[in-house]
Amino acid sequence: MLLFEFMKNENTIMKSEVWNMNNKKIGFIGCGNMATAIMKGLISKNIFDVQDIVASDASKSAVENIISKLGVHASTDNINTVVSSEILVLAVKPQYYETVINEIRDSVTSEQIVITIAPGKTLAWLEEKFAKPVKLVRTMPNTPALVGAGMTGACRNANVDDTEYEEVLNILRSFGVVETITENLMDVCVSVSGSSPAYVYMFIEAMADAAVADGMPRDKAYKFAAQSVLGSALMVLETGKHPGELKDMVCSPGGTTIEAVRVLEEKGFRSSVIEAMKACVKKAREL
Repeated sequence: MLLFEFMKNENTIMKSEVWNMNNKKIGFIGCGNMATAIMKGLISKNIFDVQDIVASDASKSAVENIISKLGVHASTDNINTVVSSEILVLAVKPQYYETVINEIRDSVTSEQIVITIAPGKTLAWLEEKFAKPVKLVRTMPNTPALVGAGMTGACRNANVDDTEYEEVLNILRSFGVVETITENLMDVCVSVSGSSPAYVYMFIEAMADAAVADGMPRDKAYKFAAQSVLGSALMVLETGKHPGELKDMVCSPGGTTIEAVRVLEEKGFRSSVIEAMKACVKKAREL
């Protein structure tokens, strides 16, 4: 079972509420980790059949890999992907967006929905590069989508109507949770969600290293650390309590936990996280 699949969240598609795209086709330009995660979610939740997914990538090895993994139609021909799809996902790195848009814009129609996943590429910038009316949904997913536990922020331009936007939200729900946000918060979404798994992995690694230093075998140290982070996150989501309140519940007077918290504060743990995220937002705005 995928992580969080059991959670009764209004943004999560449950197995009893499968929603299908009625034979529409979806195309992906770019076959990297995020595109793979989205395709896996769409297939596993029966939102798209395998034969209704088309993909392309400049790398022949990436094309061969996605065909081998998922069995979707894939090639190195971006134009074929565009003309074969009602919904198009631009899943290339931000630095390649302008090149790809220049290649495909004459083939994109006013009826297609284009989903982007690149930090820094605003709806206004995208509209300028397409140089014609295009239905655009800007999103910021994160890599836990690979295990069905992604967190995605989304916003749309004025050309996308409510029904079309709901179709896109259902696509995004196939690999995790999605929240609609105003576009001015999209760069913040990059720091708190898109990039944040890296900070969490560093925290898990640091906790495991400390446990190993005190004698715990590494495989067990990673398991203890990762499960504790997962459980703590679920406590925040399930209880609705403030993280500070949950922290206080663990900190007994004169106990071990408050001593560890004291040292974290002394070493600037909280400030380091804040400064790192502010740097992340700044970089996203420069892309």
